Amino acid sequence: MLLSEIKRDDRFEGYLIVRSAEQRAAASGKHYLDMTLADRSGSINAKMWDGTVQPPAAGSIVKVRAAGNEFNGRMQLRIEKIRIAENQDNVDMSSLIPCAPEDPHLMQTEIIRAADHIQDEDLRKITCALLDRAGASLLTFPAAKQMHHAERSGLLHHMTTMLRAANALMTVYPRLNRDLLTAGVIVHDLAKIDEMDADALGLVSDYSVDGKLLGHIVRGVVNIQTAAEKTGANPAKALLLQHMVLSHHGIPEYGSPLPPKFPEAEVLHMIDTLDARLFEMDEALARAVPGGFSEKVWGLDNRQLYRIPDEE
Repeated sequence: MLLSEIKRDDRFEGYLIVRSAEQRAAASGKHYLDMTLADRSGSINAKMWDGTVQPPAAGSIVKVRAAGNEFNGRMQLRIEKIRIAENQDNVDMSSLIPCAPEDPHLMQTEIIRAADHIQDEDLRKITCALLDRAGASLLTFPAAKQMHHAERSGLLHHMTTMLRAANALMTVYPRLNRDLLTAGVIVHDLAKIDEMDADALGLVSDYSVDGKLLGHIVRGVVNIQTAAEKTGANPAKALLLQHMVLSHHGIPEYGSPLPPKFPEAEVLHMIDTLDARLFEMDEALARAVPGGFSEKVWGLDNRQLYRIPDEE
């Protein structure tokens, strides 16, 4: 049962994310636990009338046994038992938060294998150095706070689908520089790890100071420079990658001060836009009824999308 489905007196037993938790004192002086708990359908206030229970940390996952309760016209949970989730519980994270549809470890392996197969030594050194810098954060990090691929492992999801699209396009346009386009796809958004503050669940609390003052495009250019200097890579190859990162949003209104100025940069921009827009469309259409229209999608110029009915 999702939190959005709970009604008064419904029984609930399962895993939830702690958004906030604290002990409070009632008018009678009795202490109780006041929490906001969440799953992928939303959040709910929860009370546990046991002042001896210590509040779990925000961002932790707990297993609860509870009953639905209504207070001032809003649903609550009345908690009977609560404990921190353990490794052996094998919690299905997709029930708690939006998650990428593929195993993050498999996606990471795919990305690392592609980087290792870059023939150009300078591009390979820079790309592998930036992947090493990202480290384990890449397994859970989202690609955005609210927009496309704002999901656990969303950055890997975005990179992997773009890499597959790039590989397909290179069979149609073999004149493209495979090493340059592969490197560009892998590194173009890696600085989002610097741009946002995200926890181990892949939930973004805010943009970082770095993100607010520089953003991932400028930070990405700086990181490429640093990686090239540390690895002794050819500055001319680093410059090509820097331009690809700088131009991958296409126009100044979207954060790129320069448009793409060579084919691989143009292809990077196009598949980045394609992947982002298709993700937004899929998300909106999943909430629409067949034969009906979605809500307005801000990231797609407030378009309402039509969901084509399934064939009978």
